[in-house]
Amino acid sequence: MRTTAKKRAALDGARQAAQRVHNQAQSRRDAKADHRIVDADRFLLPTYKRPPLVFSHGRGAYLFDATGKKYLDFLGGIAVNALGHAHPQIVKTIRREAARAIHLSNLFHNAYQGPLARKLAEWSGLDRVFFANSGTEAIDGALKLARLCSRTPGERPNAPARKHHIVALENSFHGRTFGALSVTSTEKYRLPFAPSLPGVQFVRFNDVADLESKFDDTVSAILLETIQGEGGVYPVSESFWNRARALATQHGALLIADEIQCGLGRTGRYFAYQKFSSKPDIAVVAKPLAGGLPLGAILTSEAVAGHISPGLHGTTFGGGPLVCATALVALETIDRQKLLANVRERGGEICAGLEKLAAEFDFIREIRGEGLMIGIELSREGGPFVTEALNRGLLINCTHDFTLRLLPPFIITRAQVREFLNLLEQVFRAVPQSAAAASSQAHTKSAQAAHSAAGFQGGPYAHTLTPKG
Repeated sequence: MRTTAKKRAALDGARQAAQRVHNQAQSRRDAKADHRIVDADRFLLPTYKRPPLVFSHGRGAYLFDATGKKYLDFLGGIAVNALGHAHPQIVKTIRREAARAIHLSNLFHNAYQGPLARKLAEWSGLDRVFFANSGTEAIDGALKLARLCSRTPGERPNAPARKHHIVALENSFHGRTFGALSVTSTEKYRLPFAPSLPGVQFVRFNDVADLESKFDDTVSAILLETIQGEGGVYPVSESFWNRARALATQHGALLIADEIQCGLGRTGRYFAYQKFSSKPDIAVVAKPLAGGLPLGAILTSEAVAGHISPGLHGTTFGGGPLVCATALVALETIDRQKLLANVRERGGEICAGLEKLAAEFDFIREIRGEGLMIGIELSREGGPFVTEALNRGLLINCTHDFTLRLLPPFIITRAQVREFLNLLEQVFRAVPQSAAAASSQAHTKSAQAAHSAAGFQGGPYAHTLTPKG
């Protein structure tokens, strides 16, 4: 008994000594902690889970942290940095315009709004443009346009319009402002802020029958992402798009294409909807528009634009001279350097390499996407793979828990595709099965039933792997 007590006392003493050493080491680490991270943890709203590193600068398809470590960026600021980091033409334009005029009121013309609107009209096949600060603001503006267009001359302006319902898709994400959130079906984003705006109903993704059952003369618009991004990189099928277009025309409603993530070249076309034979009434863009500066836009037809007049919508910062000049240079660079062809070619190379990895790693269930917007659906949670990739100098992210999302810049090279595939293979080998919790079969099967089985039709620039299981 005494021997046992002595052993326990010795063990307790050893544990206490080890804890003291740990606490001292932690104190030293805290003393050396980056004050920028300390300030962020202390003063910012806790809306993001961030790794303990600070990026200092970027060049091309690479980012560098404060220690000098280099990362291959296949996230691109979540589809924002289409021309990579510190592109010479973007840097030159920002420097030039910052020395001229950063902001002018929208009560006056500036030198770049008109030319940029013309460029977007040429790219999109639509007629009119409104500039906002972000994608979610542009979505809210598009919803306002839909409500405005649906009013009949006999309805009182201060009374709810009879034709006011919005149809949106399940698994969707359209933004964080109240209007955009109300048409976002994913409950983890929407429900904490309930009640949301009334008059919204959701239809099953790519389910034509469900769409038909919920579409009537009270619908003012159907809103859809041409390729769902946050939802796991799922393209809308041609049959669903065509039926949505026909129903909108039949019932006098608007078809609104959310191309915030998939538009402006990401799929190898100017707009993802251009793989279809018909156009939307409104298209909404943002992320890559101004080469990393905040800018969103509503693009619409002359018929829709005819319903709006001065005072019905506006913005303080949207469409300033510096940001519009930068956006115009960004779009001209995509054309001049023939980057749409590069998007298609590099996207094909990435997916060919992913198919080879899928033959080796059985937890890869499906590869989806178009151009340089690619999702890798796993049967295991994606978080540990993202963490391991970061440790190895590769930036990707995971959406909907099980889909690794790739959004590299349009400028990536063949060599960088090879580098990416090599790093990803190392990541897949390094993450033990115990560290990546197995997905529930119900989750995987329901996701596939809702999307893959509903009809993935990507067109000539699309990539897909036959689902496993």
